Amino acid sequence: MATHLSHVAEEAARDDISFQAFLERLLQAELRERQERTRTQLTRTAGFPAIKTLEQFDFEFATGAPKQQLKELSSLAFVERSENVVLLGPSGFGKTHLAIALGYKATQSGIKTRFVSAAELTLQLVTAHRHGKLKHYLRRSIQLPRLLIIDEVGYLPFSRDEASHFFQPIAQRYERGSGLITSNLPFAQWDTTFAGDATMTAAMLDRLLHHAHVAMISGDSYRLRERRKAGISLPGSKIKPKVGQN
Repeated sequence: MATHLSHVAEEAARDDISFQAFLERLLQAELRERQERTRTQLTRTAGFPAIKTLEQFDFEFATGAPKQQLKELSSLAFVERSENVVLLGPSGFGKTHLAIALGYKATQSGIKTRFVSAAELTLQLVTAHRHGKLKHYLRRSIQLPRLLIIDEVGYLPFSRDEASHFFQPIAQRYERGSGLITSNLPFAQWDTTFAGDATMTAAMLDRLLHHAHVAMISGDSYRLRERRKAGISLPGSKIKPKVGQN
């Protein structure tokens, strides 16, 4: 309020408004400032590897991305209802971009969000358990965020202990907070990631999918497209480098 006092006072004098209207303008300036600070802080602490938005996503290229479903998810009503979102599709099809975009939208709406890869999350869980701080870690890093984004489930297989640790965030957040998970594997193959434990995987999926929106992402690979633009020949591709290009 002190920062905006002179400016708002000048406006009030010029517009010849009442003291009550002047005070209201001053309070609105304070509120906007606080909201902006909150958005900045939430974005900084979310752990996004980069900032991506839905407006930047190329739906014309990713023709298999369910645009209408993703638009509905961007309302963030699923967070208010403590529901989950699962984005499935092969590597390079924009799942991480979409996950970050929804997470960024959440931070701009004042929602505490955390973004972490499945491998990083599992390492942190194992490390916290080893140091006797698992309960503290779960309470601070797993339970506090209203939206927990876990990227790249299925890219690396877990040992039985790692799979058991990974199960805990899913179980603890069941019907208490929203999760957004990306995976390159269909659900029928998730047990291959979780040490072949079909029983635990089924229990995890039961909790994850009970209140969930599943979006299938298909089309062409963004990363392969960029390589093709650069003229890099890919295995099995008929596209060859341009003449004179390294």
